[in-house]
Amino acid sequence: MDFQLNEEQRMFKNMVHDFADQRMAAIVQEWEEKGAFLEKNILSQYAELGLLGITLPEQYGGAGLTAFEAVLAIEELARVSPIAALPVFETSVGPIRVVEMFGTEEQKERFIPPACTGEKLMAVAMTEPEAGSALTDLTTRAVLKGDHYVVNGQKRFISGGGHSDAYMVYVRLSEQKGAKGIGGIIIEKDSPGFTFGKQEVFMGLHGMPSCDLIFEDCLVPKENLVISEGGFAFLMQAFDVERCGNATMSLGIAWGALEAAKKYSQERRAFGKPICEFQAVQLLLADMAMKVEAARLLIYRAAVNAGLGLPSIYESSVAKCFANEIGKEVTDMALQVFGGYGYSKEYPIERMLRDSRGWPVAGGTVQMQRVNIAGAMLGRRFNQR
Repeated sequence: MDFQLNEEQRMFKNMVHDFADQRMAAIVQEWEEKGAFLEKNILSQYAELGLLGITLPEQYGGAGLTAFEAVLAIEELARVSPIAALPVFETSVGPIRVVEMFGTEEQKERFIPPACTGEKLMAVAMTEPEAGSALTDLTTRAVLKGDHYVVNGQKRFISGGGHSDAYMVYVRLSEQKGAKGIGGIIIEKDSPGFTFGKQEVFMGLHGMPSCDLIFEDCLVPKENLVISEGGFAFLMQAFDVERCGNATMSLGIAWGALEAAKKYSQERRAFGKPICEFQAVQLLLADMAMKVEAARLLIYRAAVNAGLGLPSIYESSVAKCFANEIGKEVTDMALQVFGGYGYSKEYPIERMLRDSRGWPVAGGTVQMQRVNIAGAMLGRRFNQR
């Protein structure tokens, strides 16, 4: 067990750190004020640095690294803004991994290289109006007719919705109830019968596209089926790695808030001295640091084991649940260090606090993670019905 980064990992981390500070930090406010999305010319800069497809095989244009390196990059970018980390998230621990792990050779050659160059990003579409935590209640239906699947249904709160070029859509492939009838199919943006709802306006995460996906007799080539009926477990196996990415978004936000609070506490003066001289502020900083370090270690453990081919629902759920909660706690404590300035939009902390609140809901609520944890501990599944 080694808690130190090797030389290559340190160099990689430093490179991403500099990119986040020198390039991405300058446009965070634009995302916040305008809700603008990442443009293709910015994605090309990610690609030039090898930040797209970090975990994908080199033969398809990826970097051929592990989930751990992806986590290092997401953490550094989310420190500035989770929007800056989104391209790494989607191309390294997101739905494109389902194609890489379970797709045909033709599917890999068609979808992975464009993701690694930033030409075509892929988002995941799971949630529906009546199927969120109860995911196996989903009703979006795909029926094979000749050479095409005909898809009908609606997906909700889809990150990347309207902006991504392709979607890994969880669908019901038969009338079988529950998980047995569920599979995964790639639906491309310009498919006939595929439209988008209005863009959501959330409390935080401004600049992260999200909308409904609407399928009305949508025609999808049968070659786009990645996971056949009954393969729900494969979809969720890939999702264990994605949980690590979600957790790292929270970690990055918390780390950014801690760094901002450290800096501010040494600059802001009260009663004739920097406020870091006051024990009350020292205790806040120490508590923030402990939470950040604990979340980091939990995520690193889950990511390293996932990179070794051992994705664990227990480790990924523990990491996600803990990191999601300390994200809220640490940003709130940072706001307290900043005082009135922390509540002002002139400073980044209020944005970080709002951004932190989205991750405990996205990708499986913290309540569902606790159910996962208990089930893994006790070696059984709990029926919620």
